[in-house]
Amino acid sequence: MRIPLIALLSGVLVSTLLAGTAGAAVTTGPLAPVPTGKAALTANPIYKTGKLEPDACPEQPVYNDDLESAEAYLSFALDCLNEGWKYQFSKAKLPFSKPTFVVTSRLGVPTGCGKFPKGAQAVYCSLNKKITFYLSKGILSQATELFLLQTLAHEYGHHVQQLSGILPTVFKRKYKNDRAYLADLRRVELQAECLSGAFIGSIWRSLGRRESDFRYVLSAAYSTATHGTAKNIAYWVTRGFKQETPGSCDTFSAPKSRVA
Repeated sequence: MRIPLIALLSGVLVSTLLAGTAGAAVTTGPLAPVPTGKAALTANPIYKTGKLEPDACPEQPVYNDDLESAEAYLSFALDCLNEGWKYQFSKAKLPFSKPTFVVTSRLGVPTGCGKFPKGAQAVYCSLNKKITFYLSKGILSQATELFLLQTLAHEYGHHVQQLSGILPTVFKRKYKNDRAYLADLRRVELQAECLSGAFIGSIWRSLGRRESDFRYVLSAAYSTATHGTAKNIAYWVTRGFKQETPGSCDTFSAPKSRVA
């Protein structure tokens, strides 16, 4: 029996994709309609916006096993994500709105798409466009690594997909079988990985990090039915990181071997 999409766990860092509809948007200037259908997936205006151009985003102080500093770190990183992607949406002439963001230190809190599930690190619910981030003991123990930033940037990638019409298009599709269903889900999740890499690449020079820090995050990738192989996860994160563009993340035009 097929598991409802709204309940599927995702993630190289075990994030969750939860389905829904877009809410009200903040708009500036004349806007194009949000694309639908195949155009949303393979000819999306967000793909044509060039490199991400956020302001410098130096990381805030964060300490292992310290909840308060991790919360402050994520809040600042979210501001950078909002600024970077807002500008990208303005170039695409698409409506933009910020996601709601909640940090929790316990499981089971409401997300808008049900309770926060066991085994997840962060979830995005597009019913209310909210990211809920679980600061577990595991991720707090490695708070000085890039896991906090990459996980948040991945969930924000789902927000980008929602606002640009990608998620609504996928969620409206009818699937003949589980194989087709999971194939599209992998394209969604691998795209979010790529979008996280594009953002991190765009601010990399301001982070003061070493290349080994990025490689360490890639080493955490593991194969799952919803995300694909560890090799493909690393490929898409790295592709986004090197090119720094949403256009590098068109997983829906990629060959099957790259989204397996």
